[in-house]
Amino acid sequence: MIETVKIGTLRWHHVISPDDSDLEFLRENFHFHPLDLEDCRSPNQRPKIDIYDDYYFMILHFPNFDRTNTFLTTKEVKVFWGEDYVITIGQSHWVVAKMFDEAKEQQERKEPFEVGTSDALLYRILEKLMQESLSMIRRIGSELDFISQELFSKRAVKTIEEISVTRKNIILLNTIFKPALRLFHKFETGAIKGFAENMEDYWGNILDYYQKMWDMTEDYEELIEGFSKTFDSLQANRINEIIKVLTLISSILLPLTFITGLYGMNVGLPFQNHPNSFWIVLGCMLLIASGMLAFFRKKKWL
Repeated sequence: MIETVKIGTLRWHHVISPDDSDLEFLRENFHFHPLDLEDCRSPNQRPKIDIYDDYYFMILHFPNFDRTNTFLTTKEVKVFWGEDYVITIGQSHWVVAKMFDEAKEQQERKEPFEVGTSDALLYRILEKLMQESLSMIRRIGSELDFISQELFSKRAVKTIEEISVTRKNIILLNTIFKPALRLFHKFETGAIKGFAENMEDYWGNILDYYQKMWDMTEDYEELIEGFSKTFDSLQANRINEIIKVLTLISSILLPLTFITGLYGMNVGLPFQNHPNSFWIVLGCMLLIASGMLAFFRKKKWL
């Protein structure tokens, strides 16, 4: 289904779930390359931009939280961009759908649009996507701040879960931004000229957004690795302390267990027939335990 918003001489076409008839319409009316139309059929394409004489075809990836608002997922944005039109394809990022709905409502109210060229419209779409992605990355940063506070708490299971979720999200951000960084450099270098004049500063602003998000992702990647190693060290130290205490208890109980086992045998033993034999043996056991505790403290094992 193809929906269209008229912005002066500019047209914004939005194709939500393209079928064969939609793609055939695009081929006949815009003469797009068959390989570009084929890319519109299948999801999970790598970010790229195809440059032609009269149009550009872009596939971009942006992060988006899933329905549980916990894990990041990848949303594709496919755009055909010509001199007097912009065409967005497929189940795009919700930001694109919201912007199109707002433009459609604005057209119904017959309000004037602030954009007049396809370059300006594309810039507005990319800027909104960048701003939304930046807010998601900042949320990841807030989660890292929370993890740094929870590192020294005793809620080990909860901390492990938070570290694992955040690490997964950062890895996804890395896979989203790294391939597209070279793509956006083409805007600044002039390899992608567009159709309007004086757009260099605007494309540079988009690249600044992307570079900032990439730098933040790299910083967060280093932080989560550091937090993970710190947490592992803390847990290993706690386990060592527990094992040390249990070992010392076992060391103290070992000779006492030997004495009780020895006096449980049916053989003749010292003080066996003494009327206070129980208290004598008990006193010896307490003396041994006290001596071992004193020895451990002297060695600073306790």
